[in-house]
Amino acid sequence: MKIFIGALVTETNTFAPAPTGLAGYQISRSMGDNSAGEHVAWNEVLARMSRDTGVEIARGLIAFAQPSGTTLRSAYEALRDELLDQLCAALPVNAVLLPLHGAMVAEGYPDCEGDLIERVRNIVGSAVPIGVELDLHCHFTEQMRTHADIIVAYKEYPHTDVLERFEELWTLTLQLVHGRIRPVTAVFDCRMVSLWHTTREPMQSFVQRMKDLEREPGVLSVSFGHGFPWGDVPEAGAKVWVVTDGDAALAQRLAEQLGREIWEMRASSGARQWALSDALDRVQAAPAGQPIVIADIADNAGGGAMSDSTFVLQGVIERGIGNVALGAFFDLGAIQICREAGVGAQLQLRVGGKCGPASGLPLDLRVTVRAIREEHFQSDLSGVSALGPSAWVATDDGIDIVLVTRRQQVFSADLFTGLGIALAAKRLIVVKSSQHFHAAFAPLASEVLYVETPGLLRADYENIPYRHRDLGYWPRVANPWATAA
Repeated sequence: MKIFIGALVTETNTFAPAPTGLAGYQISRSMGDNSAGEHVAWNEVLARMSRDTGVEIARGLIAFAQPSGTTLRSAYEALRDELLDQLCAALPVNAVLLPLHGAMVAEGYPDCEGDLIERVRNIVGSAVPIGVELDLHCHFTEQMRTHADIIVAYKEYPHTDVLERFEELWTLTLQLVHGRIRPVTAVFDCRMVSLWHTTREPMQSFVQRMKDLEREPGVLSVSFGHGFPWGDVPEAGAKVWVVTDGDAALAQRLAEQLGREIWEMRASSGARQWALSDALDRVQAAPAGQPIVIADIADNAGGGAMSDSTFVLQGVIERGIGNVALGAFFDLGAIQICREAGVGAQLQLRVGGKCGPASGLPLDLRVTVRAIREEHFQSDLSGVSALGPSAWVATDDGIDIVLVTRRQQVFSADLFTGLGIALAAKRLIVVKSSQHFHAAFAPLASEVLYVETPGLLRADYENIPYRHRDLGYWPRVANPWATAA
């Protein structure tokens, strides 16, 4: 038995100022190519599953781009066509598995994943199973549903179950190849735009409920696609879909039941968003002890922001708050100046505020260069992510700042500690991330505050300036079903 596997992954913020070109993609083209660690986990799990099942894997490219603006048409078509050519060269195959994202947008392609899946279907025909894995921040579309046999989404945010969900998809697809299941899918549109953290209630229990349902007779898979709020495409939004073994009525009933449950918990399922001034008041009033962690959610590179906004740093400086660690600033110019000056140099350095209005104003700081790493990495949810040449600079009033040349959200403490910044005794740690930092930083923190700033990823969902998606969604309207009717 031969299974073809290929991946084309990015999350598109259609409001981001910077487009995504071909050079923005990290590409692995073989099982031994780990692209500086980016694909180690994928290659390891693929090799293990192949050994365990005796299945031959025909591996196409795995391409990943950090979330940013719309992908250039030429870049998407080049990667897509290379992947399709690899599939054609691998024929005949017994199945195709596609780990994708679900919120990729390119010029002329509002649904890149749907386009790719349909083209794969046209190549392999109707008899060859196609299994798809999606990020839970996906736009689940009818084109995807029509042309894939099984679609499975991550259940956790942070995405700690990426490989677990892929193994689930692998198992279901093999069962389909052997004729043991007949998957049918039903979807329920929640008509909502928000973010749902699964590290807290009520979402923690809801995730467990999805898992429990998957143990019920006839239920193969249950997914809640949260949607990506900053992707302006016609089929955006939160959706629940259920895959059952030949029972369309059961799938539809469960999808709607779960979707209505999401609706009923709308007032209690979101994280509190703190105004920056209120969050800094809380930091200043807090007793000595474990640090407070502030998540600068609006400047999260993982959602397409540029990771160079200065609003939180400006507030910290104006308040005179010291003993602070803050990262990571994407700032190529500042990095180059630090590299040329060298460790120990004291200089005036202009930090941040370079990529557009959502970045705020640049700040001119007197700093000392404490450390430089020519190749810095951080642990991420399934391996490591490269940060490129990076620097630690410290201000005279006790603010430690991490500068990087590869735009990345903060996943783990080694983004700081790998440069020599100790965190345990800090008063405040500021991370440019929305939620993926949580598993690593919550144990360090006395509390975690999600702070709203004027950055690119504003959480005022009712005022996102959509032009392509339907505006009949909560919280823009109180009852989206009445509006639709």
